[in-house]
Amino acid sequence: MGRPNVGKSTLLNQLLGQKISIVSPKPQTTYFRIAGIKTLPNAQMVFLDTPGVYSGGSGFHRRLSRIAFQALQETDLVLWIVEPRAELDPDERTLLRGIERAGRPTFLLINKVDLLPNKERILPLISQFSSLGPFAEIVPVSALRKENLDRLEELIIKYLPVGAPLYPEGEITDQSERVLSAEFIREKIFQQVHHEVPYAVAVSIEEFKERKEQSIVFIQAALYVEKESQKAILIGKKGEKLKQIGESARREIEILIGSKVFLRLWVKVKKGWRNDAEALKQLGYGSDKTA
Repeated sequence: MGRPNVGKSTLLNQLLGQKISIVSPKPQTTYFRIAGIKTLPNAQMVFLDTPGVYSGGSGFHRRLSRIAFQALQETDLVLWIVEPRAELDPDERTLLRGIERAGRPTFLLINKVDLLPNKERILPLISQFSSLGPFAEIVPVSALRKENLDRLEELIIKYLPVGAPLYPEGEITDQSERVLSAEFIREKIFQQVHHEVPYAVAVSIEEFKERKEQSIVFIQAALYVEKESQKAILIGKKGEKLKQIGESARREIEILIGSKVFLRLWVKVKKGWRNDAEALKQLGYGSDKTA
């Protein structure tokens, strides 16, 4: 759990040792709750990556915050991620109250400690944060640089209840390759298109088919935007922007599924989809668990 852009998805990918959750410098890139599964000889951990908690924005973005709070009810342990600064903002205070109401054991993770100019600042930060509540553990980490993640993993195992594995060994997520492919396309849009346009794009996989005779997976995806002007930006001059998005997404998807991929992208307009409950459902954003 955490506010947008504190490093939740980066942390998940680093703990798993494989990318399943998309990352971007822009806030609220994660649109739904995604599970990452790590199975060890002595434990299985199921991590739930959630959207950032943010009180502003459209009704769609407020819905993302509700998804994050709903995930609290499914967990045995909460990892609350903050940045290395002393003061909480209003969204973080709201999140802290929600975590306290859930009554789950909570780790406070101070992420991005690699950005501190002086590592001696870590101990005063831990002391300041400890006054906010009865945290089970306070752990300074750098998700990006994998600092202290081994220690974090040991502590997680210590606090989890004993039980049978929930997933077979070898599974790393509860999402299909089809869903993750849509997410990787959306990630490239966030990385390559500026301003508010990426937030107005929904990705729908219309065809996902393995062509065994060609040893290739054929994927056709529709990119839905809310306005004609957004469509023009997404396509770019002579289609160059859409081509760049497609090429970079294709490379990521090939790594994911271990096969050559032919990726075809189309841009379509669906006016006001973010504030239309029926459109959200049709585009696959009607559930907190799938895209």
